[in-house]
Amino acid sequence: MPFGWLKRLFKPEQKESDPMKYLIAGLGNIGSDYENTRHNIGFEVCDALAAEFEVPFKTESLGDVAEFRHKGRTFVLLKPSTYMNRSGKAVRYWLQKKNINEENLLVILDDLQLPFGRIRIKPNGSDGGHNGLKDINQVLGHQKYPRLRIGIGSDFHKGQQVNYVLGEWSSEEKAELKDILKKSADCVKSFGTIGLERTMNFFNSK
Repeated sequence: MPFGWLKRLFKPEQKESDPMKYLIAGLGNIGSDYENTRHNIGFEVCDALAAEFEVPFKTESLGDVAEFRHKGRTFVLLKPSTYMNRSGKAVRYWLQKKNINEENLLVILDDLQLPFGRIRIKPNGSDGGHNGLKDINQVLGHQKYPRLRIGIGSDFHKGQQVNYVLGEWSSEEKAELKDILKKSADCVKSFGTIGLERTMNFFNSK
């Protein structure tokens, strides 16, 4: 092609992703109606990390975002404003905007299949019926990215799953929530500093 050199000259330069940068996407729903609900525990972990490192969230495109550094790594906290069922759009946007590898993405979500307070970090997996993960899988085109599942238990009667998930924490659960959030925040920091495998070995055995 005679003008190929011109195309190469004006082709946008592709930035290399930063291996020391991590996107921590806590899933939840925006709005006061969803505050303090079980489905929003991903938001709460991000809030706990932002409070620990004293960084404010700023309302940006497709979500509230905060950023902190820890042991030479940069952690970008994302609380999508797209609602749970459209989480993938925000996750993909911020992966691209911050030039972050998908292997450095950690999605934090609630899990009905785990007992209350139990956490599990995994390198991949199906959506397990979780609408936030389902949308992220569809948008990214795969399910090979790390996720941190936080157990919310399944103490509800048949047909009451939606009300339970979108319901507020009980007084007994609230009493334990602070420790659960701290353990989850520690898991996030471990993921970014010592890697997924060692973090799995340590936190999944608790």
